[in-house]
Amino acid sequence: MITRRIVLAGAAALAFTASASAEDWKAKYPEITFAVIPAENGSGVTERFTPFVNYLSKELGIKVNLRVANDYAAVIEGQRAGNIHIGYYGPASFSRARLTGVKTDAFVIDVNADGSKGYYSVFYVLAKSPYQKIEDLKGKNLGLVDPNSTSGNNMPRFKMNQMGIDPETFFSKVVFAGSHENAVLALAQGTVDVAANWWNAEDDSNLVRMLSKGMLKSSDGTPMKKEDFRVIVKSDLIINSPYAYLSALPDDMKAAIKKAFLDAPQKDPEAFKKLSDGKNRPWEPVTNADYDKTIELIKFVDHLRKKAS
Repeated sequence: MITRRIVLAGAAALAFTASASAEDWKAKYPEITFAVIPAENGSGVTERFTPFVNYLSKELGIKVNLRVANDYAAVIEGQRAGNIHIGYYGPASFSRARLTGVKTDAFVIDVNADGSKGYYSVFYVLAKSPYQKIEDLKGKNLGLVDPNSTSGNNMPRFKMNQMGIDPETFFSKVVFAGSHENAVLALAQGTVDVAANWWNAEDDSNLVRMLSKGMLKSSDGTPMKKEDFRVIVKSDLIINSPYAYLSALPDDMKAAIKKAFLDAPQKDPEAFKKLSDGKNRPWEPVTNADYDKTIELIKFVDHLRKKAS
């Protein structure tokens, strides 16, 4: 006969086991590192992510350190070495990590304001320039972002291949700016004539974000406007960026991390809103398999590079 005492004793035992398990991983991981790719320049990323990292530390009950990586490869190699426990990747850099054997698992994905889970790569030129299409830029300078950037390198190369353009021979110079912001700055300053970047919607892009921060100025010092730039190429849809944790972390720790992310919009709405300037909806769960097409994309781009060399 099952008595109330036995039921309560069983519930207490389960609660004790769960508590002990949590203490086990917290004892093993009293401090972890959360790294972010340099989509913006360093101070911008730090300002955007610090409130969320503070929330994460409080929610998990351990110290979470924010690391703004110098480049996309730093997040990949940091997770390979086990020094980065949670990484915020671009789709291509996450796929590159998986392709090269990094044991990491995507667990949540960014969701746009309209509920979609994708974005685009665009080519910007200055509106005052004569360039109306990519073919007008033969012999000019192209600004890309980072070799492991989806919208800033891999998708642009894929798109140009579709158009019959080999960037290494078509353009006078191909420049890696290092971040999405630097690529737009290079365009604004005339260092490059066309620049690749990410774009979600008319009111949600890296360009809009930079303009809102007053980062772009004309040669006479006046603030630039969205109308000062023109999109001449837009790619097919790219799956949104994932957050990924090390596969080797304890299962209950991974569950706690995932829950903290999914709970963030309700538990710390201000910290969550700051990540996307209030543009994104709450994260949704995602799996590694959702990035299989992106793995195929970077394999294709790698093949293009080998053919060109």
